[in-house]
Amino acid sequence: MKIALIGATGFVGTELLKEAVSRGHSVTALVRNVDKVEKLDGVTAVKADVLDVADLADKLKGSDVVLSAYNPGWGVPDIQAVHIKASKAISEATKKAGVKRLIVVGGAGSLLNQEGKQFVDGPDFPAEYKEGALGARQALNDLKSENGLDWSFVSPPFMLVPGPRTGAYRLGKDNPVFSAEGKSTISASDLAVAILDEAETPKHVKERFTVGY
Repeated sequence: MKIALIGATGFVGTELLKEAVSRGHSVTALVRNVDKVEKLDGVTAVKADVLDVADLADKLKGSDVVLSAYNPGWGVPDIQAVHIKASKAISEATKKAGVKRLIVVGGAGSLLNQEGKQFVDGPDFPAEYKEGALGARQALNDLKSENGLDWSFVSPPFMLVPGPRTGAYRLGKDNPVFSAEGKSTISASDLAVAILDEAETPKHVKERFTVGY
């Protein structure tokens, strides 16, 4: 496939880039700084501003799928507002480019606990991540009313860690996937496996899914 990858130099984005090219796909890596993109066969690094809808749409044209690992950065002021604005711009640019398939990597905060409430609304949710998690939740809510795209929203588990690619994972939808030890975790490499599997064989069109060991 021809994959457009937004945020190809981030923690998840770098793993998506490696996983995509290992499967023989060609990737356009859309980033703020092209010098940070790993030099791999099949990868074209392109400077892009996700808030410039017209320019981004032009750079997405011809893609089979758009993967968005966009993250404004945890230190950004007004991270919630920035995340919401950028997420809307990415969806709009994808539609303008004539690409139907969009897979968005979001947050775990909007997953549901045993009482059916979102973790981000709980008293124990870490304050330093709350604004970003609220932005990601709104991005999911905006996608739920989006009729022009075959979208999927991926919520990682609560512990997303560096680690080896095992190729193993289990799928969930709105509730976290817990291991036998009661942990909600996966390596970024195996999260990339799950996302590329979804890109190649769609199973969660117009819905959110999550993964874990």
